[in-house]
Amino acid sequence: MTDSEILPQSGAITACAARIAAASDVAALVACAAATRQVATDLHREEAGAALVTGVLSRLNDAIVARALALLQQRFRLPPARWCWLGLGSEGRLEQTLATDQDNGLVFCASDDGEAQQLRELFLPFARAVNQALAECGFPLCDGEVMAGNPRWCLSQSEWLERFGAWVRTPEPEALLNAAIFFDFRPLAGAAELAAELRLALSELTRGNEIFLRMMTVNALAASPPLGRLRDFATAADSGGMIDLKKFGSRIFVDAARIMALGAGAAEIATATRLRRMATEGIMTTSDAEAAVHAFHALQGIRLAGQVAAAAAGAAGNQLDPQGLNEFDRRVLLEALRQARALQQRLKTRFHIET
Repeated sequence: MTDSEILPQSGAITACAARIAAASDVAALVACAAATRQVATDLHREEAGAALVTGVLSRLNDAIVARALALLQQRFRLPPARWCWLGLGSEGRLEQTLATDQDNGLVFCASDDGEAQQLRELFLPFARAVNQALAECGFPLCDGEVMAGNPRWCLSQSEWLERFGAWVRTPEPEALLNAAIFFDFRPLAGAAELAAELRLALSELTRGNEIFLRMMTVNALAASPPLGRLRDFATAADSGGMIDLKKFGSRIFVDAARIMALGAGAAEIATATRLRRMATEGIMTTSDAEAAVHAFHALQGIRLAGQVAAAAAGAAGNQLDPQGLNEFDRRVLLEALRQARALQQRLKTRFHIET
């Protein structure tokens, strides 16, 4: 983008953030959320990079969540306990795109199990009201109910630590799925130190934990990049030639970066930051890390382009027909998927996995 293009969008971002901060009710936030998506769409159309678009969108979405919490907090008599609202998954990583549902949780302080149960009953109505308000703002309720309004994810700090420990000690399929979502957490409002303490404890649980990391790798390898042997792209027989760019594209980078970061005990959450940290740790060369970062951002850009086009047609999703891309973008997608395959091969070699 040129300076003349950046400056108007900078003003739009600032104005949008100010509207969110001044929103007096949920109805006003609904309008702000629509404006936020428009800002992100405009940034993409003006050829801003995917990292900038997803970063701006995620930060503005953060502001919407924080304002919703502040507004609804006035309606409920919350207990005088410290608490923190956690953004999970892509929200935690600051990698939200235009098609995203809710993934969140709540952590609070409690002296024992009995107090935790009492406090949970007080926090749950508030959390459910926030989840509903966010749904009205265009963030659909999570199909898997990974939300703070679910009693399973409205927990005291010690309860969260127990869950984390159980998932790491017994990496069964559900535990691995939960780890892939919940281990990418970030504080959005409240006592941020509670999240920092959870992050430190999690690092101690996963650093060098070969059994857990290997199981996470096996789980991650279940989704492989759709690269063909006889032709560029391989798609499932029932896919109609479409590729899910989240499941078989960006997720591969996200999963690999998470596994390496957890193994190193790194506190970073964003995929690009995790990959670059692996270079400083000597786990990857700087060149390989940068190649993976650029490939990840390229995939995110193609996803955004598809979402913008789908939204204009009244649709949504991450499905892409690679045959519909121009020759240059086809080659970019192909090389990005090859980088995804290289990352998976790195994990296979690291954990001696034969496929």
